[in-house]
Amino acid sequence: MNDYERKHSEILRRFGAECTVLLKSDGTFPLKAPCELALYGSGARRTIKGGTGSGEVNSRYFATTEDGLKNAGFTVTSKDWIDRYDDIYKEAKKRFISNLKRSALKRGTLAILSDMGAVMPEPEYELPTDAEGDVAVYVLSRISGEGSDRRPIPGDILLTETEKRDILALNQKYKKFLLVLNVGGVVDISPVMEVGNILLLSQLGAETGNILADLILGKSAPSGKLTATWSEWKDHPDIGGFGDKHDTYYNEGIYVGYRYFDSAYKKPLFPFGYGLGYTEFSVNADEVSEKDSKVSVNVSVKNIGDRNGKEVAQLYVSQPQGRLGKPYQALVAFEKTEELKPGEEQRISLTFDLRDLASYDTKRAVWILEPGDYVLRQGTSSRDTKPAAVIRLNGEALIKQCKNCFGKPEISEWKPDRRQGEIPDDVPVIEIDAGAFKTEIVDYNLSYDIDPLVENFSDEELCLMNIGAFKRKGSMSVIGEAGQSVAGAAGETVCCLREKGVPAMVMADGPAGLRLSRQYIQDEKGVHSLGKSMPESVMELMPAPAAFGMKLFAGEKKVKGDILEQNCSAIPIGTALAQSWNLDFAKLCGDIVGDEMEHFGVHLWLAPALNIHRDIRCGRNFEYYSEDPLISGLFAAAVTRGVQKHPRCGTTLKHFAANNQETNRYGSNSVVSERALREIYLRGFEIAVKESQPHALMTSYNLLNGVHTSERRDLTEDVLRAEFGFKGIVMTDWIIGAMYMGPKKYPAPNAPRTAAAGGDLFMPGGKGDLKAMLKGLEKGIVTRRQLMINATRVLHMAKRLKGNGGQYESE
Repeated sequence: MNDYERKHSEILRRFGAECTVLLKSDGTFPLKAPCELALYGSGARRTIKGGTGSGEVNSRYFATTEDGLKNAGFTVTSKDWIDRYDDIYKEAKKRFISNLKRSALKRGTLAILSDMGAVMPEPEYELPTDAEGDVAVYVLSRISGEGSDRRPIPGDILLTETEKRDILALNQKYKKFLLVLNVGGVVDISPVMEVGNILLLSQLGAETGNILADLILGKSAPSGKLTATWSEWKDHPDIGGFGDKHDTYYNEGIYVGYRYFDSAYKKPLFPFGYGLGYTEFSVNADEVSEKDSKVSVNVSVKNIGDRNGKEVAQLYVSQPQGRLGKPYQALVAFEKTEELKPGEEQRISLTFDLRDLASYDTKRAVWILEPGDYVLRQGTSSRDTKPAAVIRLNGEALIKQCKNCFGKPEISEWKPDRRQGEIPDDVPVIEIDAGAFKTEIVDYNLSYDIDPLVENFSDEELCLMNIGAFKRKGSMSVIGEAGQSVAGAAGETVCCLREKGVPAMVMADGPAGLRLSRQYIQDEKGVHSLGKSMPESVMELMPAPAAFGMKLFAGEKKVKGDILEQNCSAIPIGTALAQSWNLDFAKLCGDIVGDEMEHFGVHLWLAPALNIHRDIRCGRNFEYYSEDPLISGLFAAAVTRGVQKHPRCGTTLKHFAANNQETNRYGSNSVVSERALREIYLRGFEIAVKESQPHALMTSYNLLNGVHTSERRDLTEDVLRAEFGFKGIVMTDWIIGAMYMGPKKYPAPNAPRTAAAGGDLFMPGGKGDLKAMLKGLEKGIVTRRQLMINATRVLHMAKRLKGNGGQYESE
């Protein structure tokens, strides 16, 4: 291993336990020493480090559960069971892929186009769990990924009969039994809730197995908290549409995740913000203050148990219901303590701005604070809060005057019975005058300078500046691997204008770390990936001739010259990272990625992804942080600050916006109200932009209220740039014509329309995109001035990240 790999692995292992959530504990863990251990479950050897698709990272090694336990000195007694399960899984997977390909052909398509990301449900089987041991561990794994959504069937969201039988039998047989959830999203574990020890390990990247072993032996302690509500499937909200082929209606409005469960009186299995540890804490609020709309609640956290640990203090607010209606409560601040020894105490301050509590009044296009009592609730989960203070507003405060941007979709939104909860008489009350708030008025009349270099470009050169780099001759670019300078990079900006002073930027995918080719060769024509440079989940769905051709394209047939390596660090998936509730660790993970970007010559990382966990069935939830926009925005900002502390590196926030399902992801239309969009689905992006000013942002595949997000000038210019103050470049997701084959309700996104909307880059770029852009310019779909504005932004960012100056400045 290289020095950077060792350094990064040590950091990830040291902090990884903070991402794990102890759901249940009977006190029998951690263990005092390694022993004989019976290991079972789908994740015993086939442990999942992260999801499929763009989330796959090619790291040098990966410690499975079996590896980690053996490394720690355990004797795994169930090798025969694990070997036999392996054989069963391989056969089931072979049949599954074969059936997908056959079914696709019958429908007149290819599995690679229709079934990308499809996940095989866990198979049923009969294997005796008769290995001896002092302790038993059952690792239940689930995987999901880009291109397909999850389903409420056994082996996916639900448990199989085999899993229920074996887990309950082991729980009866062993005094010390641990159920480990190696999953990227919610699983309905209600049938096995009698188990005394349940750990949500999640998917922690390359060190997953070693982190688990450390936890079992007490070398580290779980201190994570849930960032999504875990419930029985029967209690999962069904008030909004999901997975509809063409139009998905967000009928739930602002009541997403715990905002729904808390407002609808629904009791989950485990609430948002919940998590146990190996010790216990007392958490109490005392002093509350307000100055210039900033509210601070001082909290004392004391370790009252007998082991070291960390706790997360959380602050929620119940707003006056008023005319608009509000969720029962919403998270407004949180902070994680340092590691506290038994008896040790730490005082922390939870602070938020009252202006950030404003609700969007669509009728007047204004953010408002309604008059009444704002109840501050301090606790350690959304279901464990108590009133700490009341902020009493004596009138309506107008916070920000905007304009409505997203039309008037025909949508009927669910509304709960209104409640705010009881307020004890002894809770302090702070009176606030509504007149103290000044109204911000958004100026939508943006003006842009045009670089003199750009003004002298020909029409074709301007069009090339507005699309990704592509090969003029030879093979077409491969989606997700269109880069020409770094092997396995996702794409680049225009390369053919270097002599005119335009440097190219290299982009790499992978929200759980950089996704690059592990092996490559370099010659006079550039770099060439070797081996399985594309994600395994993509390669296995390709028709045999295409897969063979890909191998030839990758240089597997004949290798000349030295084989070079690129080994990247796989960090925890987005959900796991957010479960740490540790923004410093998130920044560290960004720093790890930024360090490797510098090492390999990558300028823009196509991450972080911060879409909302609207529905547990979304196949890409594992990439995303939370069902809560505050968590989502703050973690994206922390990761961005970590990456961009490296001067030549930048992040790309994605997917903007309302990208909450994978079903028909290229042609799905999200139908959302203006208020829900602004308060839930855009809010995290706003926080991330204002807190960290990322260098780039990626629009989403889906349509928003009937228009592709990349073609919505109101989204890109009015909201992102005018309201949020974004100063970077905007690119599309990777759009290839083959994605839009077959009948569609809505037309495919178009390069000139995207450019006209203020989108700077149509990615990954191709000959057809150049032709379309030139034709759009000729027909007046996009103006030359708009192309120059976009090109100026790209030029300045490229110069900044390549070290050649540039006028863009990060805040």
